[in-house]
Amino acid sequence: MKRIDDTMGLMPDVAIQAHPYLGAALDWVGMDGIEMSVRFDAGDGDVQRSSAKVGAFVNLAHQDRRGIHMSRLYLLMDEYLSARTISASMLGYLLRAVLESHKDLADRARISIRFDQLIRRPALRSEHSGWRAYPVSIEASLCANGFRLDLGTDVVYSSTCPASAALSRQLIQEQFSKDFEATKPLDHAAVLTWLGSEKGIVATPHAQRSIARLRVRYVDGAPLNLIALLDRVESSLGTPVQTAVKRIDEQAFALANGSNLMFCEDAARRIQRALDADDSIADFQVRLEHQESLHPHDAVAHVSKHTGAASIAG
Repeated sequence: MKRIDDTMGLMPDVAIQAHPYLGAALDWVGMDGIEMSVRFDAGDGDVQRSSAKVGAFVNLAHQDRRGIHMSRLYLLMDEYLSARTISASMLGYLLRAVLESHKDLADRARISIRFDQLIRRPALRSEHSGWRAYPVSIEASLCANGFRLDLGTDVVYSSTCPASAALSRQLIQEQFSKDFEATKPLDHAAVLTWLGSEKGIVATPHAQRSIARLRVRYVDGAPLNLIALLDRVESSLGTPVQTAVKRIDEQAFALANGSNLMFCEDAARRIQRALDADDSIADFQVRLEHQESLHPHDAVAHVSKHTGAASIAG
């Protein structure tokens, strides 16, 4: 009986057969949503293995070719991503291998990798800590203009409205005027008790869960340091959401919100300043959403590096 391998050369491959009248080259052809295991170091030396969704694409430069070698794409993704830790250099090697496997068909390649990275974050005041799952998206491409690599993630934070805070303070002042006559001397103990009562906080400013969707492009040779990026952005905002929370942590979070009143525009400028100060970042785009508790719609702002160079979205 013949081995299966002995018959492989006889099997037709209609995808690569020439068809002179197909009519056009194609920008990108490939697969998306490939289920893959990946290894990633977020910047703390802890290489985690995660379940990822991967996209792999090449252009189809020859107008007379019907298709590409999708099995070659899949096997290369598995060979590199399953066994090697994601880095800029590794992704460069992978993209060159993809183009070599399609040298008769393509001159551009790109891959996308999407997964969640677990990172342990400390509590604000107590000795506890907890896990945050940060979404990670990595986009890498290789073409005539060279190698490009973008890293994306989300930062979730709390935003307290400055206008609402001012209106709340006014109502507290009015309540104070009702409860303490201007013509009578103030009693320290009475005022202290009043401040600790519900009358002392008759109105509260509204706050909402907010999201900064980050996409950064690093300079050549810079590591994909996710934790450093998160630390920089979360510190600039002052109110990232928490994991383990005791009362002392909740009180510290309330203080952080009161000390970091911000409109969506304020948050955008804070992040812009923080990322501009990072020499390892060549370009960035950020979309901020303040998911309003007052309105049924969101407040949104976009901000970028404004270098005058080609946009990161290009």
